[in-house]
Amino acid sequence: MSEAIPVIRTVDHGTARLLPDVDRERAWLLTVDGAPQSYVDLDEPTHLEFEYTRRLGHVIDCAADDGAPLTVLHLGGGALTLARYVHATRPGSAQDVVDADGALLTLVAEELPLPDGSGITVHDADARAWLDATPAGSVDLLIADVFGGSRVPAHLTSVEYARLAERALRAGGLYAANLADGAPFTFLTSQLATFASVFEELALIAEPSVLRGRRFGNAVLLASHAPIDTAALARRTASDVFPARVEHGASLRRFTGAAPVVRDAEAVASPEPPEGAFSIG
Repeated sequence: MSEAIPVIRTVDHGTARLLPDVDRERAWLLTVDGAPQSYVDLDEPTHLEFEYTRRLGHVIDCAADDGAPLTVLHLGGGALTLARYVHATRPGSAQDVVDADGALLTLVAEELPLPDGSGITVHDADARAWLDATPAGSVDLLIADVFGGSRVPAHLTSVEYARLAERALRAGGLYAANLADGAPFTFLTSQLATFASVFEELALIAEPSVLRGRRFGNAVLLASHAPIDTAALARRTASDVFPARVEHGASLRRFTGAAPVVRDAEAVASPEPPEGAFSIG
């Protein structure tokens, strides 16, 4: 058997590298301009390597009864890690994946092909434009993991965007977003305030050291009109190999404080991570 070799290609938004994992036969790390984007094990799609993807995996697991198919819209594609996870754990799910980097999607399709009958459809499009055209009430789960480089684009941070997400969701549907910030959490608290102005129920999943302001890191924001099963999420995230905490209710409102609601006119991208914050170990 020949040894896998790295694949390097110029894509629409930088230089993509697919790096084989020497410890797992058909597993690959995708980076763009040196920043880790996705990790995929083609033989074991339920293996989630990154901390934030594991937390979004817990969200997927708690989104409905075990194995029940869902209609999922992924904003941000990468190597389709989470779409593959949904297909493996919830067969029969219908999934759309939207990414603005068409050349990256082509690379992934060629080097990391999807299984036959996956129910995953990939689209080369801007995330907000696609969301604006999404039929109302058509999505059970909306996962936003969109980064331009290492920053969430400004047009995906506003109350106008949050209302589009709300419109796309079915009754009881769930919005989940991967965000990144550090103390004093100006961006993260503004996102909580923005989504709280549209949805009644919010939760936040993050590592305790991130929430205490000790380091810059990822946080998963959840929003819904229906109650979020925070107890089930807390059990899963607390026992994970990368333990995390679920904040909701009064503690989350205290964390949010008097942060402003963001509108399109003043929206800005998430902060630039400090050097080395997401480096490959």
